[in-house]
Amino acid sequence: MSRSVVIQALVCAGLTVSFGATTQAADPSAQVTGNPVIQWNKTLLSIVRTKGAQPSTIHPTRSFAILHAVMYDAVNSIEGDHQPYRIQIAGVSPQASEEAAADEAAHDVLANLYPAFQTALDTQLEQALAEIPDGPDKTAGVDVGRATAAALLALRMDDGSGGTPPPFVFTNVPGRYQSTPPNFPPQPSFTQWPKVRTFVLRRADQFRPGAPPALTSQEYTEVFDEVKAVGIQGGNVATADEALTGRFWNGAIQNYWNEIAQSAAQRKGLSTAASARLFALLNLSLADGVIAFYDAKYTYNFWRPVTAIRAADTDGNPGTAPDSNWLPEVTNTATDPSYPGAHAVISSAAAFVLEDFFRTDRFPLVVTSEVLPGVTRSFASFGAAEQEASLSRVFAGVHFRSDENAGEVLGRRVADFITDHALQSLHRGNDGGRER
Repeated sequence: MSRSVVIQALVCAGLTVSFGATTQAADPSAQVTGNPVIQWNKTLLSIVRTKGAQPSTIHPTRSFAILHAVMYDAVNSIEGDHQPYRIQIAGVSPQASEEAAADEAAHDVLANLYPAFQTALDTQLEQALAEIPDGPDKTAGVDVGRATAAALLALRMDDGSGGTPPPFVFTNVPGRYQSTPPNFPPQPSFTQWPKVRTFVLRRADQFRPGAPPALTSQEYTEVFDEVKAVGIQGGNVATADEALTGRFWNGAIQNYWNEIAQSAAQRKGLSTAASARLFALLNLSLADGVIAFYDAKYTYNFWRPVTAIRAADTDGNPGTAPDSNWLPEVTNTATDPSYPGAHAVISSAAAFVLEDFFRTDRFPLVVTSEVLPGVTRSFASFGAAEQEASLSRVFAGVHFRSDENAGEVLGRRVADFITDHALQSLHRGNDGGRER
């Protein structure tokens, strides 16, 4: 499925870099203290949470995918148990330091993507490498990381993410996306994202869902009435816990799932190689899920609940009643069309990857909120967290349940494809590099 890329050999520190088919990372048996994969994941989370650090027209899942793909390919060039994502360094000693490779690759990628953080990133790299004994193994690992980062950055340089977002023309056609009150954003976000080159999927519309329910359908009437009742700001139909659920998950959903993956990897004591594969599969799935849902969002341009409820007298459906003052529980609505739901796509994809990697859905976890400091919620499984994260958007008042249902299917299909086609074991009968 992957685009097999063959380009001119890149020579860096005497290492030959080749670009090949998409595929997987290593055995989780060894346990490593101070896992660099988790540490650099935390660093990127800190960066994207810094006001103004993330370019407004670049979706942060792209950065996470590049970061973790490069760490995976760097470590796998040493470990060698799985096919590369895109890059394989030839002639690397199996004794080369995987940690040094991961540290150098991560640093170089983040310094390229976020140059304003160069000094802090340099300091982090210096401290990380200081913990690795000096010698040829450390030097070899650094060389691998540096070469891998340069090569992968070159491959993603022209992926379409830097293009100017095309302007969106609002209309008053019932069912079509319109600028939402009370903030009335002048343009929707990421209108160029359907054209960004996918990481693993063959194309953005590979798993595009069917159209949202017709405005005059019974399904639409039901999902309309539901969000109107439970998603209203200060309403009395949703329980206190349902309203809290809507607010709890009202943040950058990919950040929640990266933190969930951190906790799972730490609890299981995953090695550097196994962690590299887990986080690569996770973030490749999230990045392609975002490209896929923006393809669908800007194909259907379906209106948000706040518009639909205020303009229900125009939808041709006698079963829907307007409320001209209705606002969602979380006040502002995300600045893009409603269908399918982004939280559902990302959460479904993430839960699928984690269940597949750890070979179980039963995994007790505690989740912290991006937007409610000190508030946590506990779940018995990845699936339970995914279902609540998805449904939370109805309680938040920003999505119809039909958006979430379609999003969950799309997310699962994206993740299923990626776990089947990327980062595969080179050994028949092997467990595929999953946790065991």
